[in-house]
Amino acid sequence: MGNIAHDIIRDFGRLRSQRGNWESHWREISERIVPNDSQIFQSNTHFKNQGEKKTSLLFDSTGQVALGRFTAILDSLLTPVNQTWHRLRATDPNLNKIREVGVYFDEITRILFNHRYTPKANFAGQNQQVYQSTGAYGTGGNFIDELSVEPGIRYKFCHLNELFLRENHQGVVDTVYRYFGLTARQAFQKWGDKLPDRIKSKLGTDPDCEFYFIHCVTPRQDRDISRLDFKGMKYASYYVAEEGQVLLSEGGYRTFPYAISRYYPDLAYGRSPAMDVLPAIKTLNEEKKTLLKQGHRALDPILLAHDDGVLDEDLVAGKINFGGVDANGRPLVHALPTGNIAIGKDLMDDERAVINDAFLVTLFQILVETPTMTATEVLERTREKGMLIAPAMGRQRSEYLGSMIERELDVLDNQNLLPPPPPVLVEAQGEYEVVYDSPLSRAQRAEEAAGLMRSVESTLNIVNVTQDPAPLDHYDWDVIVPEINAINGVPAKWMKDIAAVEEIRAQRAEAQQVQQMTDAAPGAAALINAGAKANAG
Repeated sequence: MGNIAHDIIRDFGRLRSQRGNWESHWREISERIVPNDSQIFQSNTHFKNQGEKKTSLLFDSTGQVALGRFTAILDSLLTPVNQTWHRLRATDPNLNKIREVGVYFDEITRILFNHRYTPKANFAGQNQQVYQSTGAYGTGGNFIDELSVEPGIRYKFCHLNELFLRENHQGVVDTVYRYFGLTARQAFQKWGDKLPDRIKSKLGTDPDCEFYFIHCVTPRQDRDISRLDFKGMKYASYYVAEEGQVLLSEGGYRTFPYAISRYYPDLAYGRSPAMDVLPAIKTLNEEKKTLLKQGHRALDPILLAHDDGVLDEDLVAGKINFGGVDANGRPLVHALPTGNIAIGKDLMDDERAVINDAFLVTLFQILVETPTMTATEVLERTREKGMLIAPAMGRQRSEYLGSMIERELDVLDNQNLLPPPPPVLVEAQGEYEVVYDSPLSRAQRAEEAAGLMRSVESTLNIVNVTQDPAPLDHYDWDVIVPEINAINGVPAKWMKDIAAVEEIRAQRAEAQQVQQMTDAAPGAAALINAGAKANAG
């Protein structure tokens, strides 16, 4: 056990030394748009400098405001709290036509959202911090695990200062070292007597003394799939005390417990909008400082007086200063000219536009600034925005949300909170996939439905001209209608099962056949009568 702890601490030190350039970059960003983090990218600062003022060097808050709006934009586009922003379905399209399968996946989705948004899970707050970290530093992390006191899921945002990442050969983060601090009291609550003696000795004398620990999650190299305990799980989990290099616990996970968000992946970490516009943020801060000086001079100007002129001017309102003008009324005291404040404002506006563009703020101001747009114009603008941000948002869905949903389902399944699958799904060995129904996803998929309706309209024009319905035979309505319902987010339980649809069609065909026979009966009777008369004659 000691060897494991030693190896983990040594490997952690290697990862820590490799990201020195990243930390320098992150520290520079935090000082300008996340001042609360301005000292957190320094070692051993988790519990120090609490309540310290950290905005004394900031003169402009555009970057901070833009980051807050960026966080809100990502949250509203990807994970809106008032919507069911994803659902599950079978990977086999034929299985999705079975109502029983659709209802099953809808029920799983409902259960997942109920547990995700319970107050004890605290998903919304932790998720927003991930988005903020992604916008500022390009990387954010969420730890997903079981609630400790009752069934359910808990979420814990892990600050980037704590996370040390490693990718696998496919560019996916599969190893996390989390370096975090706990007081002696907190550590004893978690591990009890397993702690080193020095930490336990602080319980009576200094329970708030801080110590550091490492949580290592990495693919298990000695995995035995025949075992049902943590030795048979895909990922190994180790908690190590830095003090004394002691292995406190060993466990495992079937799914990766850390959901990592990266805006623009660059090796293990990501690059952010803040990194792209850091020069603009720095420039704007200096421009604001200069403009404040100019404004101060313009409002309370420096006075220039001749050495024989008035002395000790009294600037109180209503006071008379003798000697301020000559005998001809020409002023002997002048204000020192200041710079052109208007030009300074124009320069600042240019930098603000660049910053707001990077944080997607400008993109979403269009609808607010032009409220008289028609519905068609709004749809077109929305489609354009979806095209512009689709690459970055796609990474959030594949890397961050995809791994998070997989972990959530595993946690719920381990607690027996999910219903058993229907027999038809078990028999087919059907697997599931995640379908995103967020505003962004629907805006992107709405183009498919709109394209279909345009094509159908054109086809109907051809049918009307030729009076031949054959062109409509190219459309597979049994595929189209369920897909349109999926795009519009119609619950599966609102739709009939394919067997019920086929039964209705059979009944309709039978009714039509009966009707045809009824309609043909008078003619057939007339023919029979005519034939009988001819034979009699």
